[in-house]
Amino acid sequence: MASIEKRGANSWRLTVSAGKDASGKYIRYNKTVRCRTKKEAEIELAKFQIEVEAGAYIAPEKLTLRSFINDWRDKYAINELETKTLSIYLKVLEKRILPVIGHFRLDQLKPMHIVSLLSELSKEGSRQDGKEGALSSGSIQYVYRVLKNVFTRAVEWRIIKSNPVADVKSPKVVHKESQVYDEYEIHLLFRALEVEPYHWRMMITLALTTGLRRGELVGLEWKHIDFEKGTLYVKQSISNFINGKPIIKEPKTSKSVRKISLSDGVCSELNEYYNFCKQDWDKLEETRDKDHFFVFFNQYGRAFYPESPYLWFRGFLKKHNLKYIRFHDLRHTSATLLINKGVHAKIISERLGHADITTTMNIYGHVLAKADKEAANKFDQIIPLKLKNPNG
Repeated sequence: MASIEKRGANSWRLTVSAGKDASGKYIRYNKTVRCRTKKEAEIELAKFQIEVEAGAYIAPEKLTLRSFINDWRDKYAINELETKTLSIYLKVLEKRILPVIGHFRLDQLKPMHIVSLLSELSKEGSRQDGKEGALSSGSIQYVYRVLKNVFTRAVEWRIIKSNPVADVKSPKVVHKESQVYDEYEIHLLFRALEVEPYHWRMMITLALTTGLRRGELVGLEWKHIDFEKGTLYVKQSISNFINGKPIIKEPKTSKSVRKISLSDGVCSELNEYYNFCKQDWDKLEETRDKDHFFVFFNQYGRAFYPESPYLWFRGFLKKHNLKYIRFHDLRHTSATLLINKGVHAKIISERLGHADITTTMNIYGHVLAKADKEAANKFDQIIPLKLKNPNG
């Protein structure tokens, strides 16, 4: 049973009955819509009745953001997001979003609520790791991305009519200058590496000379290296493990699938390292990965966890009293060295697997500007600046 009642100039109240509850009381759902004519309201009533009878209607007054997250997780996120991404999203929701706006009804959340939340995160003392200062711009933008994803699903499923996050401008990410090594510090780094295990020495060498990401390094297989052509192909990465097995996936973008040229020296060292690995590999027949011959593998012949290089590198720097940089900063060091040697930004962008050269310019703009100034100064060596006036 369904009915319609005019409440105002363009306001109509829709009522749909859904039988009786266990105590014999009628279950009725009400919804107010704005329509110019009764005919339009009747169309909305028909849609409303279908939703109720199909069990797809959820009364807005009963659905808070916190409650909706359960549906979002079970009906969307688990199937559509990568395991690691889902874990980060849920952590952001639980720590940053739900404590502040989780109690709001979905239909009550407005753009201003989102603006206020993001503004608070940018204030001093918003970090939760015990460090001073505000949350980084990148972390704030990540909160924005999570919110937009959640509310996009709510609109798609017709729980709310509009996405309050869509009307809020995405927070701008301010790229900080990365901590990188100069040529002297790289010299110290490799002197310290001489007493370290072979696989770590080779991994650091590739990280610096190719700019590969950590997940790309641990996911690299020998079949991806062409010794004759001196090239390395980036075709996959490892970002997570499930039940002790690596989750091997193709890079997210087509630009991340790439071919990188190796120097003659690195290619020669890599060939020697391959012969060393082959001997170890043959000894690990019982425990090694039967499907993948990774360039870097543990004592059982299996891929390293993505966190392993980071944890080892941190301890290595401390042990040898070297300047601390993150493992990911080896990638930044690689790019910075190439820029300082005059390599074109387009080439660097392709080696790093950036989506486009704009990304490279945004991240390394300060380095490029310095290199540009040095390039300009070279004209002082070519053109005589103190020219005599021919007229006198």
